Amino acid sequence: MARRGAGTPFLRQLSLLLLLHLGGTLGCASVTVSPPVVPLGSTVTASCTIQRELCHGLEQGKVRISWMLDNKLVAGSQRQGPGGTEVSNLTLPRFNHMQARLFCCVEWNGTKQRVGMAEIRAGYPPAKPLNLTCALNLSDYGLTCQWQQGANSHLPTSVALKCMGSRAQAVTGCTPRGGHSHCTVPRRLLQLYRQMEIWVSATNALGTAESEHLCIDPMDVAKLDPPTLQSIQSIPFQTDCIALAWDVAWGTEHMELQCELRYRAPEDPAWALVTGIIGQAGTAQRCGFLFGTQYRFQMRCRRSSASALASWSEWSPGRNYTTHEKAPTGKLDAWWGAQPAGGRLEVQLRWKAPRQREANGRVLGYRVTLSPRRRGRDPPTICNTTHTQCNFSVPAATGRVYLSAYNAAGESAPTEVILLERTGQPLAGLRAVPGGERSLWVHWQAPLAPVTAYVLEWQRVAAEPGHCSACWQMERDGAATTALIQDGIEPFQRYNISLYPIYEGTVGVPVYTTAYSQQKAPSHAPKLHLKRISKSAAELCWEPLPVEVQNGFITSYTIFWASSITNVASATVNPSLSSFAIQGLKPSTLYKVHIMASTAAGSTNGTSLTLVTSVLDDSEIQFLFLSLGLVFVGLMVLLICFQKNERMKEQLWPSVPDPANSSLGKWVPAAVPQEPFQVLAAREPGPAAISTVTVLEGEPGKQ
Repeated sequence: MARRGAGTPFLRQLSLLLLLHLGGTLGCASVTVSPPVVPLGSTVTASCTIQRELCHGLEQGKVRISWMLDNKLVAGSQRQGPGGTEVSNLTLPRFNHMQARLFCCVEWNGTKQRVGMAEIRAGYPPAKPLNLTCALNLSDYGLTCQWQQGANSHLPTSVALKCMGSRAQAVTGCTPRGGHSHCTVPRRLLQLYRQMEIWVSATNALGTAESEHLCIDPMDVAKLDPPTLQSIQSIPFQTDCIALAWDVAWGTEHMELQCELRYRAPEDPAWALVTGIIGQAGTAQRCGFLFGTQYRFQMRCRRSSASALASWSEWSPGRNYTTHEKAPTGKLDAWWGAQPAGGRLEVQLRWKAPRQREANGRVLGYRVTLSPRRRGRDPPTICNTTHTQCNFSVPAATGRVYLSAYNAAGESAPTEVILLERTGQPLAGLRAVPGGERSLWVHWQAPLAPVTAYVLEWQRVAAEPGHCSACWQMERDGAATTALIQDGIEPFQRYNISLYPIYEGTVGVPVYTTAYSQQKAPSHAPKLHLKRISKSAAELCWEPLPVEVQNGFITSYTIFWASSITNVASATVNPSLSSFAIQGLKPSTLYKVHIMASTAAGSTNGTSLTLVTSVLDDSEIQFLFLSLGLVFVGLMVLLICFQKNERMKEQLWPSVPDPANSSLGKWVPAAVPQEPFQVLAAREPGPAAISTVTVLEGEPGKQ
């Protein structure tokens, strides 16, 4: 009974909670939100009404109503409503959630119970759809339209493609699926050969937005298949013109078509476009093509009566054609060098290949003769080559030669090359500046004498000298003072540039300059070597950097040195020098030294060199050794003098007799008589008596 009575309050609480919950769902509390969908950042108002008779367990006592936005407690006001209801109002001034749940709660037994709920959403009105385009598919006559969606509204939005005929109401043509921005209007909703109005409509809870309305005839936007190019050929009597023939696509024979032709050569940067071609004609002519040049042709078509919104067909598959060749035309730019040798003239002749417009096909070779070609007579050929240079020997009196190019269709008119002497007035003010990563602008001052042309030569500076036969160009404008060099120019490489003025009857003496199209820091710095060192100075030397690794003009070398007890010191050295002496060093000290090579675009450090200064200078060491030598010589002289002077020797080292060689040392008595020993009385003066003398002889070799 005790256990049964103890469990009764818990069961009552559980039943009350279930009743409250069921009462809330059955009408115990009603929550209204005005409005449930709002623009983001707008004000939201809500109201919660509690009916006591429907909320079992709350018939007695005061009802306390509170609010929760998701899991956050928010404060509202409470009042008593009609019919014994309790009403709570809530205002959210700035609702910044995309979606949230608002709960109405009552307090019972110290806990908050949720008795009502409303969902609030916030976002933006739908954005206007953009760039609506449509195309009619002739296979099923369905109109496929596509557009660009506007900004995300963060709300459920329905999108539909609307269409309206001239005498019909607007209908939904199609609805995109899966969030796509395209759909197809079926044939049954279209009116072909009549104007229709088509637009996109986007709708959500906050409003509706429509795209720009298209007023089109569906047939005007029909997507046609491309035509097929059948043949291309040159017109025999007008070799710069061609004739094209094509067939229109199947299913478009009954239509009036407007077509376009485009073509280009492999070296052309863009297509050339020919417009206004009537599609049903099936043939067309076009002039102005280069001779002996391969072109690629393509065509496309659309209905000629279509509006500006009509779609072109895709370009047809490309077709290649090479025009007829013609003999080369124009004059060749030629440059020469001549040296007399043994009564003859050694000539090096160079020329530029003709441009495509003048070559009129593929050039097969070049011919150099001593006289121009005349009717019925071919002059002797001194050079026939496929290259753009030729070395040959001619008599010393030869003043001119003739150069021509030929292809399969014929030979060009000869270009006269006059072998002038280079003794004319040189130019002034020659300089070169970068024109880009792979080009150089060359500037000079115009001379006083009239000039017919200029010749520019350039060579890459390298450790191993070479020769570039194509590194030259001719400027035929005698009034020019600038020229752009583009052939064979590489960044970070030095070039020697020469300029020759060509006067009437002579060639000027060349002037020279050097330049880089682009500079950067050297690839590496020179390696330092120690030339000599003392206690307060060190002389360093290095090999100049090879031009291939300089990557620019060396502006300076900088020497850095430091020890463990001094700060880093530096000195800038002129780039023309290859040695430097560091002064003011401390004796017997270890130093770290390195060199930095600099250009206008950057610097590069070299490896470190370790050196130790000496304790004494060379002069001090020489003086020390000289002093020691003098002392040694003085001692030797003194010893020699002592050895030679007997009197001084006797004074310093007197002769002492050897007691062993005395007569007394050799005498030994036969018997020693025994004499009584007499004891002198104390204090009695008298001579001391010696009773016996014994002489001891040492062994030979022992002292």
